[in-house]
Amino acid sequence: MAHYELNMPIGDSEARKLRVNDTVSLRGTLFGIRDATQIHMFDRGRKTRFDLAGHAVIHTAPNVRKVAKSAQHPTGYEPVCIGTTTSDRMERFTRPLLQQYGVRIVIGKGGLRADSLAAFKDLGGVYLAIIGGTAALETTWIEAIEDVDLDDLNPESLWKFRVNGFGPLLVAMDSHGESLYSRVNAHARPRRAEALRRLGVR
Repeated sequence: MAHYELNMPIGDSEARKLRVNDTVSLRGTLFGIRDATQIHMFDRGRKTRFDLAGHAVIHTAPNVRKVAKSAQHPTGYEPVCIGTTTSDRMERFTRPLLQQYGVRIVIGKGGLRADSLAAFKDLGGVYLAIIGGTAALETTWIEAIEDVDLDDLNPESLWKFRVNGFGPLLVAMDSHGESLYSRVNAHARPRRAEALRRLGVR
């Protein structure tokens, strides 16, 4: 296990260096993305003006407040609560994010499935896990909302955050075919079966 401080964006070699159970903190740019964002991008053919190549995306639809534009709030949005949502329902978007936009890191809750794991292996990416209930802490890691695109989808816009020390986050799926979720599942299933047997449950 190792800890990495990554200045975004990163390349293929940096992404493939990360292994399950490593920890990562991010500096620079982080993009917020969610269901509606990706439905419009991949199902409805909308394009973003942002260059996502080498970057990280986080599954979020943040709570924000409209404020006067300033150096601290260049978009006129102030972050109120930027929490992470469950990733599973966005499973089908992992490969196109990596393949079409060059995304290297996906951040979310609860993990992704086998197709995403294969995409990480084929294209050089990782999944970083966040524990549920940590939105207040995550918000302190956001320095500013630097820009926003597809904002008619608000709050499921495509957000460009400036971060400094976003983490540490756990590498839960890597580009070498390893998944912490698969490991935990394989370890837990026999124990569950044994517990049910002792209770007389079939």
